[in-house]
Amino acid sequence: MRESTIYSEMAVARADSSKPRIVQRLEAQRERHRQRGLLVRTLYTIVGFTVLIAGLLMLVLPGPALIVIPIGLALLSLEFVWAEGLLERALKHGESAKRKAQDTTRTQRILSAVAAVLAVAAIAVWGAIGDIPLLPL
Repeated sequence: MRESTIYSEMAVARADSSKPRIVQRLEAQRERHRQRGLLVRTLYTIVGFTVLIAGLLMLVLPGPALIVIPIGLALLSLEFVWAEGLLERALKHGESAKRKAQDTTRTQRILSAVAAVLAVAAIAVWGAIGDIPLLPL
């Protein structure tokens, strides 16, 4: 039985290599997930929505939203096609952003670092001159 699972995963990987690898693995996992009981599938759905909502809240609250949202979408993609589409789009945008970040020039990286240092220095000067407490006392 394990061999048939491996072969089905390989067939999925060959069928559409344009999709991110994680999406291909989730598609293979979806077939196994459909054989689980209703209670387990319901729990996956509840946990998926909870994680997704927590990630969306982290867009305005402190937290790693860009990590949590795809995890929630991955859980929901086992049950819902719309979540699979959103996850696939998010992963493609993430790959695009990663490529753009890798393609930056040395000058762009230096200017970004200088801008960050100047921003921190401006806040420190503002705190010292403007009598704004930097540490809550």
